[in-house]
Amino acid sequence: MPAEEGFATKAIHTGQDPLQWSHWEVVPPIVTSTTYRQDAPGVTRGYEYGRSGNPTRYVLETCLASLENGKYALTFASGLGATTVVTTLLSAGDHIISGDDIYGGTNRFFQKCLCRQSNTITFVDMSDISNVISNIKSNTKMVWLETPTNPLLKVIDIQGVVQAVKQKNPEIIIVVDNTFLTSYFQKPLNFGADIVLYSVTKYINGHSDVIMGATITNRKDLWKRLAFLQNAMGIIPSPVDCFLVNRSIKTLEIRMRQHMENGLAVARFLESHSCVDKVFHPYLPSHPQHEIALKQASGHSGMVSFYLKGDSNKFLKALKIFTLAESLGGYESLAELPSVMTHASVPEEDRKKLGISDQLIRLSVGLETKEDLLADLDQALKASQ
Repeated sequence: MPAEEGFATKAIHTGQDPLQWSHWEVVPPIVTSTTYRQDAPGVTRGYEYGRSGNPTRYVLETCLASLENGKYALTFASGLGATTVVTTLLSAGDHIISGDDIYGGTNRFFQKCLCRQSNTITFVDMSDISNVISNIKSNTKMVWLETPTNPLLKVIDIQGVVQAVKQKNPEIIIVVDNTFLTSYFQKPLNFGADIVLYSVTKYINGHSDVIMGATITNRKDLWKRLAFLQNAMGIIPSPVDCFLVNRSIKTLEIRMRQHMENGLAVARFLESHSCVDKVFHPYLPSHPQHEIALKQASGHSGMVSFYLKGDSNKFLKALKIFTLAESLGGYESLAELPSVMTHASVPEEDRKKLGISDQLIRLSVGLETKEDLLADLDQALKASQ
């Protein structure tokens, strides 16, 4: 065995030892029990109540931590459930700095829910690190970033942000939403992030049949606080969902490789098409943060965004293989209009400022045959004129 096991080996074997199960099952069983027999009052064998701990969930969390080069992982009922728990680390009056181009649900949560809790939020373009530093206040307690961002796929220099922020105030917690790339292509903990957050619903599960979130950290103090909140707030995934995600990550490496191949082929095709104005994909040399993407990530997923020259409604209706739907990261290819779908909750003025117009199309390129995807896009682009 090599000194450090490869990604696929970890995904298949970490936390999966058959010796821990009564019948030495190679596939970890689904444990649905809500309660566990105790040897004596208060004396357990690791589990006492399903909300507080579950063997199937533990297997998944152990594996997720390993893939991230992290020590502690926790799973939640949804990505926004994970977001809720992480932001509960804050106290009333604390200040958070967030990227301005982030998932619409997170944006809405920050603007509505946190503001009600008397937290203050500043949204900035994090592709320029000076925007982050200049907005740090005495009560800033958290910096929240996505990279690549959603839907404009800006790439944020994780290490640059971490070093600059920690130099200013080492107590500030830095959270990185790594949903678009997964730990296969990018490991934010390696660059000094405190917490990595996922909508597991997307690429990690990859089959569009489970809603789940996760956090991974190397800091025991943060893990203890998050674990307490996970239990106290009850935002936990079901054992069946944990089983499904544990099964899905066994193919995460080969899925992400194919997503990248198909996604990059689509991006190159779109960039050369006369019906397209501009394409966003970090692995295109035309991307403004192309060099940063090459430095901190080993690849990119199937996420591609572009500005259409024609009628967006005509384009989306003409698609045959790409499905008009929200979400992303599944084996199937999806197309959506962020301005009226995933980012409709972002105020119109902010959408205009960010460039989230009715001409902006976001694609989640799936695992279908590459030539079929290109042909579908070509006919829909022509139909949009």
